[in-house]
Amino acid sequence: MQRCQIGSETFRMLKLGHPWIIADRYTKQWPAGKIGELISLVDEAQNHLATALYDPTDRIVARILDPGKIQLTKGWIEKKLTQAKQLRQHAQLDQTDVFRWLNGEGDGLPGVTVDCYADYLMLQLFTPAWDVYLAPLTAALQQIFQPQGIYRKLRPRETRTLEAKKRTKEYSRLIAGRPAPASLRVKENGLDYLVDLREGLNTGFFPDQRRNRQELMARSAGKRVLNLFAFTGAFSVAAAVAGAKEVSSIDVSAKYLDIARENFSINRLNPKRHEFIVGDVFSELSKLETQQRRFDIILFDPPSFSTTKKSRFSTHGGTSKLVAATLPLLESGGLLMSSSNHQKVSLDDYLKELRRGALQTGDILKTIFTSGQPEDFPCSVSFPEGRYLKFVISVKQ
Repeated sequence: MQRCQIGSETFRMLKLGHPWIIADRYTKQWPAGKIGELISLVDEAQNHLATALYDPTDRIVARILDPGKIQLTKGWIEKKLTQAKQLRQHAQLDQTDVFRWLNGEGDGLPGVTVDCYADYLMLQLFTPAWDVYLAPLTAALQQIFQPQGIYRKLRPRETRTLEAKKRTKEYSRLIAGRPAPASLRVKENGLDYLVDLREGLNTGFFPDQRRNRQELMARSAGKRVLNLFAFTGAFSVAAAVAGAKEVSSIDVSAKYLDIARENFSINRLNPKRHEFIVGDVFSELSKLETQQRRFDIILFDPPSFSTTKKSRFSTHGGTSKLVAATLPLLESGGLLMSSSNHQKVSLDDYLKELRRGALQTGDILKTIFTSGQPEDFPCSVSFPEGRYLKFVISVKQ
């Protein structure tokens, strides 16, 4: 195991428990190494500090695995997975079989996530350094969780390449077990949803919003709800099941809204009693304002668009613009439920975006609830980058 010396600032961050080593003038002097090699991080006196996974091609040049000297074996990985499994006893997973088993840095395996979809697992590796250990990692997942099948979702860097080539179906591949059905039914909070583990950039469902959908359900009875960037309608279904008077869902993708209608149907909801609008969100908001439509709850959870160049929306600036376009449609006393998964935007900065939007329309927004990701997305207090999800409920006055 090669010794790699770190600088004083990196040493300070390591002692604070941060799991990343960011490339700097010290890392440029490290011995030449291969992607996936285990290295020993040392101080100026050459004392061992931690074992890390090396990726000389990335800005995150190394990820901390353990303070001791270890070998990355199936047994070592199994211990980490067992600890993660035990931690999920704190998650509220009643009537739920879609959630996160392993949350990367938050569970001691930096750069790796594992999501559960009923009897299947979706593995994602955020650094090619883990490709070297795919076999023991897969074997450990089979041993601890015993799924019917395991899919590997491609890295964001890989999906960008596929997006450019318009090869939009090749975002995941089966690496163990038997294939999942094209439409796999999963359950969250007693509600059913359809996902596709085999094709598409996303599976069609985001489990990190589970608790926030419960917040919507608690407030939806008898309300007119508008869901922007509705995707496959998970929030829309939750609102309708909870007794919303009317749910309007807007998304630019007709395909996603077709799946949303299916999600309504499998939950014994008649999609014809609700509204599905295919179109650009800002254009459709303008049309709704012209029609003098009003809603009691408006929700938006824009996609990150991190893997495509087609986006016209970004959290910086885009959120305030969206708020300004939304508030004229919201009844006085109505609820604005807004969300962002942009890792680099703090909650404070996000609230400033909401403020900018409200100032443009002259409305007063009062925040009554904030949250992030649920318990199956644990994050070390030493790793603020892991607290990426922001969900805010505000009242328009």
